[in-house]
Amino acid sequence: MQAIGLSSYGGPQVLRVVDLPEPHAGPGEVRIRVRAAGVNPADVMLRDGSLAEWYRDAEPPFVPGMDVAGTIDEIAGDVESVSGQSLSLGMEVVGIVDNHGRHGGYSEYVVLPAESVTSKPAGTTFPQAASFLMNALTARCALDALGLWPGATLLVTGAAGAVGGYTVQFAASEGLRVIAVASEADGELLRSFGAEAVVPRGDGAAQHVLDLAPTGVDAVVDTAMLHERIAPAVCDDGQIAVFRFWDGSPGRGITVHPVNVRTRATDNVAITRLREQFESGVLTPRVAATLPAGQAAQAHRIVEEGGLRGRVVLTFPPATPESTG
Repeated sequence: MQAIGLSSYGGPQVLRVVDLPEPHAGPGEVRIRVRAAGVNPADVMLRDGSLAEWYRDAEPPFVPGMDVAGTIDEIAGDVESVSGQSLSLGMEVVGIVDNHGRHGGYSEYVVLPAESVTSKPAGTTFPQAASFLMNALTARCALDALGLWPGATLLVTGAAGAVGGYTVQFAASEGLRVIAVASEADGELLRSFGAEAVVPRGDGAAQHVLDLAPTGVDAVVDTAMLHERIAPAVCDDGQIAVFRFWDGSPGRGITVHPVNVRTRATDNVAITRLREQFESGVLTPRVAATLPAGQAAQAHRIVEEGGLRGRVVLTFPPATPESTG
């Protein structure tokens, strides 16, 4: 099968078409004919070498991609007993890929544990379906780590991004008071998501937050990785959820929660619930652009330019009679 991968770290130009052995479903697994794959910041980190230590024992080529949507075309006989789901051949699904080495979503086919898969949200296109799952699950992980109560005040940095936006939507739907850090241009969007207030990003963000919450917010979901720059906005004994390594210590009894979405990659209850919330409108589709898989390098350039208000998605053609089986 063909995939988009890299044999050496570097800029977007290192991404190329690679030929890999066709994978097949083993016990407890399904194989998906991929129709769309989301491009996430973790994919850029893989490509540019930021995750080189994690990949040190893997053989290239390395295939990025953690979000996929497509059609099941192989299914193990024990899947229903393993996952409790009614998965079937030809079913349109979404899945989260705990990618490593040659196993990644930028592929014609990907084999996943059945627990990592749920049906494609009703009424969505494949690109829309491939844009939400990892981002929504990441937001869910952060909020679950914080364990806030209705009425608590949550600050979300990078709130107009994919993870930040879903965090705002989740938090507002759960009765939290949400303050968002974002550009003025994104204020209307974030208020439509349920944010009560939007403060401008920049060096003065923490003080702007304290003007609204003088004793500090109860917690921060720090998708913008502001770290020590936003910690002054947190109350004593508050909490911060972070998404990349931070060895800082904010003091004042503040607890720092590192968030790793891979720990929930087979949490089918959570994954299915996210799909239901997407269908019900708690979460909204956020596709910034779609490109054919062969233009993965350009997709990465777009992501690195920043300023996106959704995900770039790679598309793959449907299976032909010659390529099935």
